[in-house]
Amino acid sequence: MRTSRRKFFKVLGAGTGISLAAPFSLLSSKSSAQNIVVEKEDGQVLFIGDNVALADTLYGKVRGFRMKDIYSFLGIPYGANTSGKNRFMPPQKPAPWEDVFPAVYWGNSAPQILENFYANRYLAFTDDWHYDDVSEDCLRINVWTPGVKDGKKRPVMFWIHGGGFTSGNAIEHPEYHGENLARLGDIVFCSINHRLGPLGFANFAGVGGEKFAASGNVGMLDIVAALEWVHGNVSNFGGDPNNVTIMGQSGGGAKVCTLMAMPSAKGLFHKAVALSGSLLKAAEKVDSEKLGAYILKEANLPASGIDKLQNLPWKDYLVLANNANKKLREDSGLPATGGPGIGGFRPVVDGFYLPQHPYFPEGSPQSANVPMIICTTFYERSPSSFDSSLENITKEQAKEHLKTIRGFGTSIGENAPAVYDAYEKTFPDRKPIEILSMAISNRKNAVALADVKSRQAAPVYMAWFGWNPPLFDGRLRAFHTLDICFWFYNTDRQLSHSGGGARPRKLATKMAGSLLQFMKTGNPNVPGLPSWPKYSPANGETMLLDDIASVQNDPDREARKSLPAT
Repeated sequence: MRTSRRKFFKVLGAGTGISLAAPFSLLSSKSSAQNIVVEKEDGQVLFIGDNVALADTLYGKVRGFRMKDIYSFLGIPYGANTSGKNRFMPPQKPAPWEDVFPAVYWGNSAPQILENFYANRYLAFTDDWHYDDVSEDCLRINVWTPGVKDGKKRPVMFWIHGGGFTSGNAIEHPEYHGENLARLGDIVFCSINHRLGPLGFANFAGVGGEKFAASGNVGMLDIVAALEWVHGNVSNFGGDPNNVTIMGQSGGGAKVCTLMAMPSAKGLFHKAVALSGSLLKAAEKVDSEKLGAYILKEANLPASGIDKLQNLPWKDYLVLANNANKKLREDSGLPATGGPGIGGFRPVVDGFYLPQHPYFPEGSPQSANVPMIICTTFYERSPSSFDSSLENITKEQAKEHLKTIRGFGTSIGENAPAVYDAYEKTFPDRKPIEILSMAISNRKNAVALADVKSRQAAPVYMAWFGWNPPLFDGRLRAFHTLDICFWFYNTDRQLSHSGGGARPRKLATKMAGSLLQFMKTGNPNVPGLPSWPKYSPANGETMLLDDIASVQNDPDREARKSLPAT
């Protein structure tokens, strides 16, 4: 497909708060000189040059640029090229460079299948995806900071993109941009690309032996390597390596949960935030290794032939590996794609890099002292977003749809009527389409994660985001990913999510302020929001985030009881 390279200045200019000068006006000759209104010119806002934004890293100097008062360094290598002999291997350190590295544009996205990615034009418009060059030389980090080598120790945000474990990148949406939060809170913001899908999570340990022992988790080891880069380099960018908050949404939230259980990540972060992504269990070793064997079978290779897979063009390998995954699921009596069960490329409990499931049956002791925020949205999936014919369906029609529409949890199937009735009883003011959406967008896994995490020493805070944007005649509702631009103070950058203006900005100010306070202290309480109590399983204390925020005790508990067991 044709990759989408956005214009450089479009990326730089959005959300910077630049105001236009007042128009020039000339008074009559009888007016005194001091009464003449002279045009106020805008000053320069973008600065780039030999000595404008230079920083040191352990591997060489990097040159970025300055947008107003924030320094930006984009696409810095934190690891070596992962192709060839490095494919399926733990990440290697980048080779040092002698010349100044031009850190002025995004690094390559990790290899992923992008054909027909933009097929839904309304979704492409709304999410405003940014995908550029794709290659295995993708281990790159972006840094936004108010100061370079200024001796300050600012809190560090470490953002992990969504897309499950198979797609996405560090600047997939404009709302991922770190400039505004860095400015608002005087913090350092980092985001990364890392290996995905069959290149990041194909487990060949069962057929390839010790040489490929890490292969099922190298995508997560990339993230650990990026955290190590932050630990060793962020002080040169005005950041505090001893105050790092990891944060991710959807697949990124699942990666946050996984990092919480990885011994190699211990001590590299100090707070955690998981948005709409709650991973309690990773893949089982036997299932993950079986998929690795299926990949070799699909390639007609013996166990000694994995090195041949390392030299295949990445796109050929991805097609082959995805075909193997489909066959494994079909042979196991499961749908070819999607859903629970065996198959799929994701982290694996291998006994070493990931010793246990992150939060099943108990939380990993690795991060017992790490405070955590867990947040989901009311309508992670809203079926009528781009299909107005569904907006006014009847209760009975909603029940029928609920039998077959898959959301973000266990398939509801024939339990649909009972589930619908339970959600309607809990939320009697909602339309049938909203009841349907809430049921398939349920908080079951997020609450289960909070329950387990609350049994550890550090506090956990629960939020539920319910703000509805005015776009598409109000049908988008509080959808999957919407809350990101509020947490990062980017509602005026991702206009296609928020609509922009004072209304979303007011809530974004509160949410971003709460996040910044959490980064600094481990407690999200700030003026402007109600007192936010720690979560407990008994009460289910939950911050409801909307134009008027409130705290309620487990507002959907009775409705969730109707959901099928996982």
